Amino acid sequence: MIRKTINEIIDMIPVLNDVSPFGETRITGVSIDTRKIKKGNLFIPFKGEKVDGHKFVESAIENGAVAALWQKDAPNPPEGIPLLIVDDCLEALQELARSYRSQIGVKVVGVTGSNGKTTTKDMAASLLSTKYKVQKTEGNYNNHLGLPLTVLNLDEDTEMAVLEMGMSSRGEISFLTRLARPEAVIITNIGESHLLDLGSREGIAEAKLEILEGLQEGGIAVLNGDEPLLMERVSGIGAGIHLQTFGRGESNDMYPVEITQSTHGNEFRVNLSDERFYLPVLGTHNIMNAMAAMLVARHFSLSFEEMAEGLKSVRLTQMRMELSEGLNGEKIINDAYNASPTSMSAAIELVANLGGYTKKILVLGDMLELGPLEKEYHHKIGEMLDPGKINLVFTYGKLGSLIAEGARKVLGRERVYAFEEKEKLSKELKKHTNSDTLVLVKASRGMKLEEVVAFLQKEESH
Repeated sequence: MIRKTINEIIDMIPVLNDVSPFGETRITGVSIDTRKIKKGNLFIPFKGEKVDGHKFVESAIENGAVAALWQKDAPNPPEGIPLLIVDDCLEALQELARSYRSQIGVKVVGVTGSNGKTTTKDMAASLLSTKYKVQKTEGNYNNHLGLPLTVLNLDEDTEMAVLEMGMSSRGEISFLTRLARPEAVIITNIGESHLLDLGSREGIAEAKLEILEGLQEGGIAVLNGDEPLLMERVSGIGAGIHLQTFGRGESNDMYPVEITQSTHGNEFRVNLSDERFYLPVLGTHNIMNAMAAMLVARHFSLSFEEMAEGLKSVRLTQMRMELSEGLNGEKIINDAYNASPTSMSAAIELVANLGGYTKKILVLGDMLELGPLEKEYHHKIGEMLDPGKINLVFTYGKLGSLIAEGARKVLGRERVYAFEEKEKLSKELKKHTNSDTLVLVKASRGMKLEEVVAFLQKEESH
């Protein structure tokens, strides 16, 4: 993490007051949350809609912070505390991260996409860790606030940083990539997330392609070559950028030539190597994410043998194709972190094609931020189900009920349950599970369907 004296900090960001009395004070890391302050931190307060962080500056110092930023328009700065007065605290944080990134020798991999960016980030970090010291975005620190904090948390001797870049509107990826200045970028795919804000998949593609704006000369852009919306927009990509594609089609630079699915992961081969790769992650769609990470690893001189070792040890962020067991012995795939029509279809396809179970149950909830076609998207998910491969469907939420409507057309009414309350859903679901059952739980983050998973795993009180 960043370790600088206050005198060094004022060379990195514009500070409006005289800090010479405490200029030799050394800060170790930054924090925006007084509950997570560590000794030596620089505390950065923000003015929120409901809470003004400036009110907590004194308690941050009491908890171990050695200095704090202070926005110039915030009233009543406390005396006797090392304060760095700035025009805007958020802009100061971002500029500090930009400057710090310039000072350390790290190489950056930027990852974006409608689906799979967190999984791909985890895979890329696992691969690169076989050869380099690697840090990556933790949790959902992938926006205009989270990414600067991630950069400032990098150690000076970190060799590779894998940074996730999220967005909800135009210009956000542009800002993040210009700050991070990656040597490699990945766009996993173009889905339907953020249609509400961007209006069309074309708009989403253009917003994701902003990641190229920060790509350094001689860098590599790894794109999903099966996506025409991406490929038609990069036909004139700059001569200083190395373009590589992945996908199912044989026109891609990397594509799978053999895939074997199991309950615990996938074994596969690709066209560029005779090596057999084992990926301890469910879903053939995750092989696409793995290939994107592999192309980046290849750019940074990893052998396919090293990649095979890296893939074996992949550990995904929680609630992404996470396999666990319920009290009745049922196997549960918890993919409740997020959902879009593309990712939900892929998860359903996985469950439908996995062998070894006599009963397969889907627990599906609302997919959010889909714009004016949201009802149609939910109906289609229900209508796409194969009655020969899916036994029961449970839905949660108002939009989820539209999935149920579509599912009843193909499965019949008696095999589809729609709920507005999670507890009622969970209790009914539990009646239908045993050791031969596979349950998929998937919805957008706001639906918190992991609560259903927890219910299946806990003893009922009597």
